[in-house]
Amino acid sequence: MDVIFDQFFNLDIMRQALPLLLSGLWMTAKLCAAVILLGLVGGLFVALANLSPRLWLKIPAIIFIDIFRALPPLVLLIFLYSGLPFAGIQISPFAAVALAFFLNNSSYYAEVYRAGILSVAKGQWEAAASTGLTKSQTLISIILPQAVRNVLPDLLSNTIEVVKLTSLASVVSLSELLFNANMARSITYNASPLVLAALIYLVLLWPLVRLVSRFQRRLAA
Repeated sequence: MDVIFDQFFNLDIMRQALPLLLSGLWMTAKLCAAVILLGLVGGLFVALANLSPRLWLKIPAIIFIDIFRALPPLVLLIFLYSGLPFAGIQISPFAAVALAFFLNNSSYYAEVYRAGILSVAKGQWEAAASTGLTKSQTLISIILPQAVRNVLPDLLSNTIEVVKLTSLASVVSLSELLFNANMARSITYNASPLVLAALIYLVLLWPLVRLVSRFQRRLAA
């Protein structure tokens, strides 16, 4: 039992590794902010294109969603970071992660948005048109607020998955939380920094998980 505590819950090693992990946490926070914002905005445009009656918008949107929902994000990330240099395109680890997750997350957010927009009764469009609102005004002022409210738990659930996905950035040597924790492990020959990183993820994500559960119960009621 002492060996287990020494190898996994060594408080002295955790204290020494904490500054390095906090530095990685800051990088994780920046990465999450970029990826979530890009995914939310990109997903909305893809969803609107998918719902468009114009085939030149709808078909590419469907293809985009199918491809990037099918591709594993890790495969996409490695391709962008390690494959593109063979074509003479060199991008930084941060840019590779942001682009890979933008493509992946936009496809998932797009389906959530689409479900939300379709959940709003068609009569809302007709009522807005009768007051003189244009389609764009109706979409922005009436449809989207209701759509987002209807699928808010799903949006939050996807966002939690995005935060967890950022740990994949360690494979391209981006100094985020997991990468720095693994570096501390290799220096100390002790798994306590990895346990500390897991605890940090838990502290960050557990409140969001509870929030999603609360929203789901409220919608069910």
